[in-house]
Amino acid sequence: MTDATVASIDTSPVPALRLASPQAPWKDLLRKLRKSVKGMTGAALVSLAILAALTAPLLAPYSPTKQTVRAKFADPIFKDSESDYILGGDNLGRDILSRILYGSRASLSIGFLVTVAAATVGSIAGGFAGYRGGLVDTLVMRLVDLQLSIPFILLAMIVLAIMGPGFWSVFVALAVALWVNYARLVRGETLRIRDMEYVVAARTIGVDERRILIKHILPNVIHSILVLATLDMAFVIIFEASLTFLGLGIQPPTPTWGFMLSEGRNYLQESPWMSVFPGLAIILTVVGINLLGDWLRDTFDPSLRNR
Repeated sequence: MTDATVASIDTSPVPALRLASPQAPWKDLLRKLRKSVKGMTGAALVSLAILAALTAPLLAPYSPTKQTVRAKFADPIFKDSESDYILGGDNLGRDILSRILYGSRASLSIGFLVTVAAATVGSIAGGFAGYRGGLVDTLVMRLVDLQLSIPFILLAMIVLAIMGPGFWSVFVALAVALWVNYARLVRGETLRIRDMEYVVAARTIGVDERRILIKHILPNVIHSILVLATLDMAFVIIFEASLTFLGLGIQPPTPTWGFMLSEGRNYLQESPWMSVFPGLAIILTVVGINLLGDWLRDTFDPSLRNR
């Protein structure tokens, strides 16, 4: 090798390889969220509801179940500047603000737990049905078709009639009614993915079925599951409030938004704030979850952005 050739060789140090951080997708998602008015509005409303649920013991000025004679039908502070009750008192002398803050715990808890349970059971059933096909697919989908032939509210009321009203009865009723949505979604996505080259290659080299489902198929359907879960959570909160309004849901003395609406309907003329404020809490929470779900759908499926 000549001196000229040696001199022409670039001897500068090679930059070290920078491995992609496993958190990079989430960082990219947060960056997109900050640029979206719809996403930020939804995230702000949902964060506000979660903050209220977590800090209810610190923020609530009074006990949500304590009855005080002087607080009976007390005016809210915007109507009576000297009132000790910011959002007024109800028919039993309980502070409405405190009950709304504690009521957020019941609504968000049931919404989250039902959604997670339904998504988990439905995704597992739909994944195995779509991947294996044959008899497993037939049995799962006929069960799904049978359940979908029963009206949603009727199925929930049947479960509640068997188990009785209460938090866990509502949880079981709604989870049983909702899992079929995830089973159909994941089965359809699995049917599309199972014949792709990388899945076929994994099967060819003898990779276990469970590993294929977890490592290769689940990451490609998790986005669809997440979008459906956010929209279902809003539905669960509304439906739980409806059941509680009818006396079939969570029972007193646990404060819930649905029961507050039910109590206030008899005093709409004298004390409309008994129903207005818990109703606003439901509306703002559900709107926030729906906005966040719409943003997630638009983010994961760019073809829907301009529709």
